[in-house]
Amino acid sequence: MMNVEKLKWGIVGLGNIAHQFAADLLLLDNMILSGCASRNIEKANEFASQYNISKAYDSYDALFEDPEIEIVYIATPHDSHTELTIKALKSGKHVLCEKPLALSYTDAVRMIEASQKHNKFFMEAFWTRFIPAVQDILQKINVGTIGNINYVKADFAFHGSETENKRLFDKNLGGGALFDIGVYPLFLSYMLLGKPNEIIAKAIKHKNDIDLQTSMILQYESAQSILHASIVSESDMKASISGTEGRIELNSPWYVANGYSLFKNEEETVFSLPTLGKGYTHEAVECFNCIRNNQIESKLWSHQNSLDLSRIVEEIKSQIALSF
Repeated sequence: MMNVEKLKWGIVGLGNIAHQFAADLLLLDNMILSGCASRNIEKANEFASQYNISKAYDSYDALFEDPEIEIVYIATPHDSHTELTIKALKSGKHVLCEKPLALSYTDAVRMIEASQKHNKFFMEAFWTRFIPAVQDILQKINVGTIGNINYVKADFAFHGSETENKRLFDKNLGGGALFDIGVYPLFLSYMLLGKPNEIIAKAIKHKNDIDLQTSMILQYESAQSILHASIVSESDMKASISGTEGRIELNSPWYVANGYSLFKNEEETVFSLPTLGKGYTHEAVECFNCIRNNQIESKLWSHQNSLDLSRIVEEIKSQIALSF
């Protein structure tokens, strides 16, 4: 791998999240959108025109074979993440793959093994890990600002529609609450407290067997996390982190919070830390920095972090009898 002054991106899968990511990349001087791919060439051409991308492809393989593209952002539905990631890595590309990494722990292992085998950077696109507010609360927690954490409460919920959000309700694409949005509160608990000693999960299922909503309790030595994900109901989308000496509350929606409140000694201190653009910019910068430094993984969201989270999700998947 070589040090780079600018990072040349290709985008695979041109749905809503790809649009948001592309718009954010345009805010960064050291990023170039070199190519995009869809199975529909008209869709690819339209996307390329909207974001001033020089090359549009009607196949993912064609983009992987483009020698100019250095890193691929995989934004396809969950069920295709594994095979596309492995194919891109094998083609000599670095990869940023949308969460969840895979629909099984076994597949997550395969993806990381491919990164190691081909010596290419690979990261799960957990953008929340890199936004300024989360970076700041982690720093405060690490120096003991709120003491020892003993309680985390987080949810991610909205009222989806089978008409407007078909992918979310499609079992063949890995739909449902757990894999699409439940990974966010699980990520927060893991980031703050690590791997739990015990997990209890219950779900309400759709007639096609995906989970419409799932509630989870993660038990630790001296802490608990109460987490929830739903695609059929709304919530305030705040996250609360309680410690022995204070509490932090991330602004709504917490997974892309523009700041937080620190409650300590009966006083509230408000911190404003807006994201650049929608917030995908920060994970893109992390990719750039890692590749420039010849790393195949991020120290902030490592291969092991992704595997640990995948293992947690796998346990919940088993408890709620979810299969794909």
